Amino acid sequence: MERGRMSRASSSRPSELCAMRVQDSNRMSTVYTTPQSKPSFGKLNIPKPQSVNSERRTSFFGSRTSGAGMRRNSTMSGFGGTEKIKDARPLHDKSFVQQCIRQLYEFLTEQGYPGTLSVKTLQSPSTKEFVKMFEFIYRQLDPTFEMPKSKVEEEVPAILKALRYPFVLSKSSMYSVGAPHTWPQALGALMWLIDNVKIYWGSSKQELLFSDFCEDSDNIEEGAEYNKLFLDYTTETYSKFMQGDDTYYDEDDTFLTKLKKLYNVDEALLASMAEKHRILSDEVERLEKESQTDRLMTKRMEKVKLQSDLKKLQSYHSSLHVFKANLESKGSELNDELDNTVSHLESLKHERDELQHLLQNQKFTPADVERINREKRELQQTISTLSKSLEDTEQHKWNEEIALAKVKEKAELKLAEYHKLARKLKLIPLSAENACGHDFEIRPFQCGPSSSMVQHKTQIQMLLRKLNSDVEEEKSRLTNTKLSLEESCEQVNTNILDKSNDLKQLKEQIRKLDEWLGSDMQELARDEQDWAEEVESVENHCKLLEKNVSFGYDEAVQQLKAAEQQYHLVLQETKEKRRIVANNLASVCTTATNHLSVTEKCLEDLHSRVQSVCSKAVEEDEAAVQKLRETLKSFMCKENSL
Repeated sequence: MERGRMSRASSSRPSELCAMRVQDSNRMSTVYTTPQSKPSFGKLNIPKPQSVNSERRTSFFGSRTSGAGMRRNSTMSGFGGTEKIKDARPLHDKSFVQQCIRQLYEFLTEQGYPGTLSVKTLQSPSTKEFVKMFEFIYRQLDPTFEMPKSKVEEEVPAILKALRYPFVLSKSSMYSVGAPHTWPQALGALMWLIDNVKIYWGSSKQELLFSDFCEDSDNIEEGAEYNKLFLDYTTETYSKFMQGDDTYYDEDDTFLTKLKKLYNVDEALLASMAEKHRILSDEVERLEKESQTDRLMTKRMEKVKLQSDLKKLQSYHSSLHVFKANLESKGSELNDELDNTVSHLESLKHERDELQHLLQNQKFTPADVERINREKRELQQTISTLSKSLEDTEQHKWNEEIALAKVKEKAELKLAEYHKLARKLKLIPLSAENACGHDFEIRPFQCGPSSSMVQHKTQIQMLLRKLNSDVEEEKSRLTNTKLSLEESCEQVNTNILDKSNDLKQLKEQIRKLDEWLGSDMQELARDEQDWAEEVESVENHCKLLEKNVSFGYDEAVQQLKAAEQQYHLVLQETKEKRRIVANNLASVCTTATNHLSVTEKCLEDLHSRVQSVCSKAVEEDEAAVQKLRETLKSFMCKENSL
């Protein structure tokens, strides 16, 4: 459950082990370390690039980050020689390459790769696309990373070398990444980088979950007990590693047991957190299922059912009305028959009284008495025979009525089954999907004579035969479709068989994740405590800010008072200026008024003068016109005289 917590023992160890054993691309490093006191968020703490000569047995005891974040030098040097590492991955196997392409596509898709992506383009990508994918994957390790615009062909191999990639990716191969002879090596580098990202994610989660593991973790990790445990563990695992082993489950379990004792791990807390996680998971699953249900569709189905029930009730109500009318008619007939029987009984009683009166008043001889007795016995015998025959007839009638009721009940049941089946087949009512405008409903209380019933039955049988033939044709077509689907299903089954190995690997990973779940819960508790400390620091900072704000507020209040005083002074000056301006305006208005009055008087004098001049000119003109008229008259008189 807690093996992932020890992967921080050496900053260089995970990448070396992952490179030396690359046959299993999903295998994670089995060298782990104790939890650190402060989890690192954001940028990955990548060590400085060191010499990477692709050696198989390089230094095992690398530098290890302590709880205080200081680097400690290794106390032992490498044990191996300078043997070159041979890439054991079948990079030239087409099936392996296709598997790596699918894993790369799934990883980029899940993490939200921003560019256009498809399995076809990953068969032979360009250098630009490779650089984009490399930059996107590397940003999972370092979110602040920015790929330089120039010399990209030199930057990518340098980054891989700094990350201790055990194989060489030449600069020349970066100029033609999509070529058949260079793309498998570049793809292998991307898959190695993805494995490192997954290891980093796992260690980050474990750091978050186990950041609250122990209050004195720094002191314990730096103590003699922890160093002794760690040296014993590394000695045993390295000896097995030199012998060619890749897994150290027994040593891991022993080391974890000792660490639990050293750090006082609370198993009850882990179990309670696992139970809480299970309850929350069930609640989330239930809420997801409820959110996926379509309530509107459910209400519509309920509405359709209620409408069908309403139609059934209406039809049943109409049949009850018909049955009630039949019963009323039968009751009226029985009442008439009862009245007739009562009147016949009265007549018989009257006849009996007359006969009895006649018998009392009549005298009989012994022969008449004997004859009457003989007739009486015969009549009694006849009455007994008729009464017995009447009882048999009534019993037979009762049996026939019971048989008729049973037959009627069976007929109603068969009719109900027929209607139910017809509704399932969408034959009822007339507007149903498969009715085609025909009435397939049989109404027992509304049928006429037997001939019309037989005719209706024959008509329905003919329609059903025609519908049956159509259904047979549709069935044959669906059978052909089924055969084609079965062939497709066989192909899918073959594909499922091909994926069985992947499924086993995924199940193994799920098992490991389930084992890590308990440890993740404890790390979450540590993380919550760190968050509480951060909240406390933020609150202290807020108090400091409030103090500064109150000090600034006092200064602002003083400035406001000074501004108000200055405002009052300016307001008084403004009022004085307004008063002076108002006085000036009043004097100007008075002067203008006087000027207007003088101007009006001058205009009036001028107007009177103009009128007098005009009147004189008019009088002079009239006198001149009069003279001209007189001259004209005299001229006319002279002309007439001539």
